[in-house]
Amino acid sequence: MSETLLIRSRRMVLPGGVTEAAVFVRDGRIEEVGDYDLQREADRTVDLGDLPLLPGLVDSHVHVNEPGRTEWEGFASATRAALAGGVTTICDMPLNSSPATTTVDALRAKVAAADGQCAVDVAFWGGAVPGNAESIGPMLDAGVVGFKCFLIDSGLPEFPPLSRAELRAAMKALAASGAPMIVHAEDPAEVRPPAGSSYGEFVASRPPVAERRAIETVISAAAFSGARAHIVHLAAGECAALISSAKAAGIDLSAETCPHYLFFAAEEVQPGHTEFKCCPPVRYAVNREALWRALGDGAIDGVVSDHSPCTPALKGLPDGDFRTAWGGISSLQLGLSVIWTVARRRGFTLADVARWMAAFPASLAGLPTKGRIAVGCDADLVAFDPDVSWDVRGAELLHRHPVTPYEGRTLTGRVSRVWLGGVEVTPADPPRGRLLARGGEPLEH
Repeated sequence: MSETLLIRSRRMVLPGGVTEAAVFVRDGRIEEVGDYDLQREADRTVDLGDLPLLPGLVDSHVHVNEPGRTEWEGFASATRAALAGGVTTICDMPLNSSPATTTVDALRAKVAAADGQCAVDVAFWGGAVPGNAESIGPMLDAGVVGFKCFLIDSGLPEFPPLSRAELRAAMKALAASGAPMIVHAEDPAEVRPPAGSSYGEFVASRPPVAERRAIETVISAAAFSGARAHIVHLAAGECAALISSAKAAGIDLSAETCPHYLFFAAEEVQPGHTEFKCCPPVRYAVNREALWRALGDGAIDGVVSDHSPCTPALKGLPDGDFRTAWGGISSLQLGLSVIWTVARRRGFTLADVARWMAAFPASLAGLPTKGRIAVGCDADLVAFDPDVSWDVRGAELLHRHPVTPYEGRTLTGRVSRVWLGGVEVTPADPPRGRLLARGGEPLEH
């Protein structure tokens, strides 16, 4: 028998904006979106009243690290944290796990590790590294949603960067598929070792020009190949004009930034607090304002976590050294609240947040039934209280380790209820997430 669900909200976040509406769900998919007083016979009816209903978020930039570095993070802990934060689909990055996802066999190993553990739906990026251009087609056939590469040392010898020529070759191999090449864009020629252990010296060692030069390289490769290109974790606000100009010229280019770049500023990072370290770095307040302007005018398309945890020992806490600490920020569970806390003060709406954090990442990853409350889409839904305030306590988060730069911060807005495929779920429930291929179909494994 078909399972049916009817949910009403006076503040439903639809693609066209926030409005009174109801959704009718059958067998995990949205069958109808109608007026608030829509009448359908359903197995379950939920009336949220004034509590907003958002599409489940899609986080297309998550480092789960399993297999091989499960002590950093794993599918069970990462997806439970995602669910608690209103993220109903994640896309796992190809590095930090061992083996790195640069071959079909490595993808199979990762899928085997994830199988049966995931509290939310999971898709997978492949990795583009020197010498594996011939693996791009087979990996696409095996179900990856696209490819990630670095133009600078990734910090892991098994995931080396591409040269300019290798980037062009890899993107040429990818072009016909329509799948994106997503790029960590920093130019190694513009990066130098930090002069000392302070945060200011670390920021100075990776200046905005490093991002600019690398993005120019990506734009050139996209123009040459005709492939879709995407800039991950944009930190330098001054690059927004370059990205906008490339888009206007017809280059198939998009860009994301991350909650930490939009929330923090370098001025507030205290000595030894390496929980703030990431690459590119959190820059100064004036740069943060430029990122918000770029997000508002569409130069930046989306906001995703770049959740990149490690063990506390690798951060060197409590008195970390910014020269040697592992770079990466843990925020998968917090992104929606972090962004809403700041966005609401700047005049943005929940519809803006849903576009940045659900619709765009779903489109990037080629998951057409994700990220929107619309007929035919998966019934991944989040009831969100936009007015409640709460204090972050790392020990209460569901990531594997409690290290987070948001420790003690007061955020506004918190996830109240979550439905995955039309079924209400909590992090304590048995995992029911699916493994997905590009296109949104189940991944064969």
